Amino acid sequence: MYGDPRRFDDLMGLALVEAAAAPATGDVPVGAVVVDADGAVVGAGRNAREATGDPTAHAEVLALRAAAETLGRWRLDGCTLVVTLEPCAMCAGAIVLARVPRVVLGAWDPKAGATGSVWDVVRDPRSVHRVEVVGGVREDECGDLLRDFFENQR
Repeated sequence: MYGDPRRFDDLMGLALVEAAAAPATGDVPVGAVVVDADGAVVGAGRNAREATGDPTAHAEVLALRAAAETLGRWRLDGCTLVVTLEPCAMCAGAIVLARVPRVVLGAWDPKAGATGSVWDVVRDPRSVHRVEVVGGVREDECGDLLRDFFENQR
């Protein structure tokens, strides 16, 4: 394990900036960044399903695509994905297939989370690759952003 999750606070701040921009297009405020082994941002994304009409336009998938383009390869070994909400099953599958070794998440998703809450796709022993999960980084801020969004939808 990588010790104190607070070491990822600044990176989660970048993901929160992405998340905060998503509601402008009617999208749920989830943001993600991918950093390389040196900590440089190589990809970023925010939910864009409403903006694009693409059901796969989740923050994590868009950040992984951007990182792959930046690095010129689909294997994102050595990278860390930082995301404001626990990834769903689709995103967890993409994380495994991209060989991302670590996911840092803010808020857990007790309804659809797939990195330890409802399912644990990224650490399934039958998987081709296992991922370290660091959870609860700036959890209150990430959760508040989501709660505020959904309260305003009502």
